[in-house]
Amino acid sequence: MTESDAKTGSERRRGSGVKMVYEVLRDEIIDLTLPPGSPIDEVQLAERFQMSRTPIREALVRLAGDGLIDTLPNRSTMVSTIDFLNLHTFFDALVLMYRVTTKLAAQYHRPEDLVTIRAYQAAFADAAKAGDALAMIATNAALHAAIAEAARNPYFLGLFNRLLDEGRRLLRLYYQSYGDRLPQQFVDEHEEIIAAIEARNADEADRLARLHAEQIVVQIQSIFTRTERLSMDV
Repeated sequence: MTESDAKTGSERRRGSGVKMVYEVLRDEIIDLTLPPGSPIDEVQLAERFQMSRTPIREALVRLAGDGLIDTLPNRSTMVSTIDFLNLHTFFDALVLMYRVTTKLAAQYHRPEDLVTIRAYQAAFADAAKAGDALAMIATNAALHAAIAEAARNPYFLGLFNRLLDEGRRLLRLYYQSYGDRLPQQFVDEHEEIIAAIEARNADEADRLARLHAEQIVVQIQSIFTRTERLSMDV
């Protein structure tokens, strides 16, 4: 084995280590196993995963890019907090992106887009049936990102992907409010949206996307309202 081959093998192992650490921590943050504000310690993570701090650091950089962790001025790292006070601005942007990307997808989609969209919908339906919250979150994001791809507007796609990433923990609370057993009607809503896209009915796609997004927002808002009432009662 040459020195170059050895180096390539080492880089490949490090890359797989980064991927593994990133995925484990991402899932723990999204699943709220690591709550917002939790400290992140590189040394402890290196001990936990039995690897050097270099791949740990690279994984944390990826998580920071996803908006899931923050590095503070004192160089300490923590799980990103959720800005509850400004959630209304997030929700406004989220509903708008659901609507505009779905409407444009109805206008500009290609046949191959529908194949991808339907594949993600099938995966989402399977995850919902299994009550697998993390799989539901991942496949839901992939489905709506595929719809945004079909809209043929890279600016909307970039913004929507950012909103979907930032909203993953909120979506976890949403599924949690149903005991991770999502009512079939919400799976059916996706089917109706896809049918409107396929029919190139832009107005109907817009209407359905608005209703779909707004019911998610209302449910999440009700969770926070109940939590606030419980805090006041205590």
